[in-house]
Amino acid sequence: MKNHFKLAVCQMDVLDNKEVNVKRAVKMIESAAQNKAEMVLLPEMFNCPYDNSKFQEYAESVEKSSTLERISKVARNFGVYVVAGSIPELDDGKLYNSSFIFNRKGEIMDVHRKMHLFDIHVPGEISFRESETLTAGDRITVVETDLCKIGVVICYDIRFPELSRLMVDKGVELILVPGAFNMTTGPAHWEALMRVRAVDNQVYLAAASPARNEELSYVAYGHSMVVDPWGKILSRAGSHEEIIYAEINSSRINDVRNQLPLLKNRREDIYQITEVYNPK
Repeated sequence: MKNHFKLAVCQMDVLDNKEVNVKRAVKMIESAAQNKAEMVLLPEMFNCPYDNSKFQEYAESVEKSSTLERISKVARNFGVYVVAGSIPELDDGKLYNSSFIFNRKGEIMDVHRKMHLFDIHVPGEISFRESETLTAGDRITVVETDLCKIGVVICYDIRFPELSRLMVDKGVELILVPGAFNMTTGPAHWEALMRVRAVDNQVYLAAASPARNEELSYVAYGHSMVVDPWGKILSRAGSHEEIIYAEINSSRINDVRNQLPLLKNRREDIYQITEVYNPK
């Protein structure tokens, strides 16, 4: 891991207009790079409203994706890593909620397909079933960069602690979470989940939400944030569109793990978390 680097988290105002959304994403990446960020994170469904009725209309295949082409170009032009939130990806007739990870040359390093589909019902508050349109991914996504080893999860994935722990067991130092919690789950759980995942695994965690837009059918909570391995919030957005920044420092991870050796003190003679399926 590089001793330290600057991370940017883009809280975008996502509209029901793909062209506007992609232009906005490109401009935010450019701005972040000009502010010396070396890695940029976009929110879940950054080119598309988070709406089952929109996913098919906005979907793109990797081979014919104007969205990914433009993200690739800006990553290459500015020499930054981009974790491109997520888009509705069409592959072999199936739709996925997919996050593409670009290196400094604009090349796709990997893709994370959301593993846990958001199928919930809170009476009187919110109901949503991603499984009505989307297919679940089946792979843990860990990527080695020249900055650090990252793990990528999408929104609902962060609620399942086994996934984060498996990533950390693979050497992940920064967990990136493109997400779109809503106005019911966001105030209740967003900050708590992000902080506890960072604390439990003694890593940095960055979560990117769309900005709050009351005109959409699904209203995102916002409050994108970056948390350090001690659970301290280093940077936090409000509800509107903005870019937040934080320094990611490898020595902080080592300090926390030396002071509070959670990972070493596990009783693996009694319990273990094991990856049972690896399609790679």
